[in-house]
Order: sequence, then structure tokens, then C-alpha cells
Amino acid sequence: MKTLDKIPTGKIERASKLVRTGAKIGGNYAKYLGKKIIDPNTTRDELDEDNATDIYDGLKSLKGSALKVAQMLSMEKNLLPNAYVEKFSLSQFSVPPLSAPLVRKTFKKYLDKYPEEVFDTFNKDSVNAASIGQVHKATKNGKQLAVKIQYPGVAQSISSDLAIVKPIAIRMFNLKGKDSDKYFKEVENKLVEETDYVLEVSQSQEITHACKQIPNIKFPTYYPELSSSRIITMDWMTGKHLSEFTKTDFTQEIGNQLGQALWDFYMYQIHGLRKVHADPHPGNFLVNTKNELIAIDFGCIKEVPDSFYKPYFELAKPENISDQRVFTEKLYELEILLPNDTDKEIAFFSSIFHQLLSLFTSPFHTDEFDFGDEAFWSKIADLGEQFSSDKQLRKMNGNRGSKHFLYMNRTFFGLYNLLHDLKAHVKINDYKKYLI
Repeated sequence: MKTLDKIPTGKIERASKLVRTGAKIGGNYAKYLGKKIIDPNTTRDELDEDNATDIYDGLKSLKGSALKVAQMLSMEKNLLPNAYVEKFSLSQFSVPPLSAPLVRKTFKKYLDKYPEEVFDTFNKDSVNAASIGQVHKATKNGKQLAVKIQYPGVAQSISSDLAIVKPIAIRMFNLKGKDSDKYFKEVENKLVEETDYVLEVSQSQEITHACKQIPNIKFPTYYPELSSSRIITMDWMTGKHLSEFTKTDFTQEIGNQLGQALWDFYMYQIHGLRKVHADPHPGNFLVNTKNELIAIDFGCIKEVPDSFYKPYFELAKPENISDQRVFTEKLYELEILLPNDTDKEIAFFSSIFHQLLSLFTSPFHTDEFDFGDEAFWSKIADLGEQFSSDKQLRKMNGNRGSKHFLYMNRTFFGLYNLLHDLKAHVKINDYKKYLI
């Protein structure tokens, strides 16, 4: 794979790259419309494929926040055409890496030594490269290590990247005025945290220590003395990425075992620690030869304040969803309904969220849930299709919900997708025995 000797870091340079990508997309649409005139039966499949390729190619050279957006979108399997999901999923662990000279320069800057001065061996070629950093294999004192190196300029370009993305997001999600700022600030704060590797090491040690009691899930040991603000050193963990594993012929028993470990891991964090690994995409999990799950990245951790936690999970109870008074009260607490809403808006959004919550909280309504149930996923897809074509919804103010929904919903949507890929039957309340 071709390596990168330089990453655009300036606002103008990065914006120019996105403008060029936009021009390519315009050309793709022109080509599609031309074919459509000649053959009215021409589908959008080729257009989706061309656009997905051009957008991904544009983002992968920018890395950082721009590529992180593609990574997040790759999890939205029910919202994007398949061509986008497949192409954007490459951002999880397969993008052009930094060249060896740039790796050495970064190492010297942030550890004040070159890699060969720190480790007994250091592989100059990265093992995988993602949106914010890339991983190299090393050894020291007989231990096999993984060394994650952050791309230069990523932390400094977060604000400018989001400023470029913001107008597009406002149109896509129908956000209104200054009220939308709280959502963008939440994303920016999380991305800033993800570029702070000192914080990541600390969070990794805290959460892995707290969750080590959960069976069938393993974690690497982290080494602060071999890490810095832009470099993390941890144990090398061997296994298949979860996305690769789910394409193999695994048994229902193994799918259940891995799914239960994944569910218990997330529920213990949310209910026990009131903070959670909020980046549940397949690139952050491995499966070893013992069919144990391995969690390898704790850069994105979402704290869950009581003011959000309590109403959020109170609405996971069917008796509260069916009680109109309680349901309405919780919608106000979660900022889904707003004080200045009209009667029409109250009725409209109450109806929408009643449908959404009734479906998405259904795993909590039973002792055991089958995440491989295609009927459940068909309902999710149908609901997404219904809302995407709802003209009235597009006219309404889209600024709905606490800022905490962004990463909590991302966490649950990602978790549900991973469990679906495993076809896992999960015992919903098993995690509670670890809270004692």
C-alpha cells in the first residue's frame, strides 16, 4: 500500500481537498443523468459506488476528523446505501499509512527518542492504519507490543474540519440556528479527547481493570512509561477483527458466547461505571483462537450523567412507554420535547418517539433477546425508511434531544449491529451479577 509523506493540516489546504472531491461527485451525477436519459432503467448503484469511492479517496488522505466521520457513517447500515457502508468501513483499519521517515520524526518529537532507541525491535511498516492513528509491532524485554502513533496535525485540525462539515450536517439532519451548536460542541469535545493519548491510556487502565471480572473478554496491558500525548504502547493482542470473524462459519454457541461478553461489557460500563466505550465498531474488537473477545481501543469514552441516565433508562421500561403522563414527562427531561413546542409539535414528536423507543428498547423488555432476529432488523429498516420519506418531519425543527443522545445512541446502535453480526442470543440481565 502506498504510504504518506505528508498530511494536509492547514484549513485552506484541507478545504481545497474537499472541494475537489465535491467536483468529482458533481461529475458522477452528470454521468449518471446522461446514462439515465439513454436508458431510463439505469439504477443508482453505479452512482453510489462512484460517489462512495471518490468521497473515501478524498477523506483517507486527510485522515483525522474527516476520516472519523466516514468511520462513524460505516456503522449506519440501515441509513446508507451498501456501497457507502462497504467503502467507509475501510476507514476502520485500512487506510494509507505514514511513511517510515514520518513515523521516526513523530517518535522523536513526542518521546524524544527514535523507535530503535526505545524498543528492542520495531517494524517500520504499520500493521493497520485508521482515522486518527496507525499501529506498529514492536518488542521489548521479550514482550510483543503494539505501538499506536497519532497522525501529525490531527488534533490541531479538528475545529476546522468540523467547520467544513457543519453546513452539510445542518442540511442533512434539519438542524436550526444556534441550538445546533451543542451537538457540534459535543462531537468536537469527544474528538479532542480521542487525540489525547495520555487520557486514553488512563481511561484504558481504569475501564479494563474494572471489567476484568467479565468472562470471555480480554484486554491488553498499557505501558504509560512507553507512551506520550501522541504515542500509546500496549500489549500486542492476536486475533481476527470482529468483522472478519463474523464472515466465518462460527457456531451459534460461539456467537452467543461472544455476544454475551459484549453485552455484559457494555451494560457493566453504563450501569456500573456510568461511562462507556462509545465507539463500538468491528475494528475495535478482535476474536482470539479461544473464541474470546478482545477490546483494543478506548479513545472514545462517554460519561453518562445522572440527569440523562435516569430518564433514558426509565424509558426502557414498557410500563413507562405506555403511561402517557410518565412518557411525556421523560421526553421533556431528555429535551425531546421543548418548552416552546406547539400542541402540533408535541403530538408529532411524541408519536415518533413512541414508535422509536418501543422498537429500540424491546431488547430490555425480555430476559433473553435474539439479535439475529431478522424481523427485528426489518422493523428498524422500515422505520428508517418511513422517517426518511416523511415530508412533515423534514419541515420540523430537528434540534431534538439532549447532547448526550449523540454518543449514547451511537453506542447502542453500534452494539446492536455487532450483536446482529454475531447472531447472538443474549441474556439481558446477566450483567447485574457483576455489579455486586
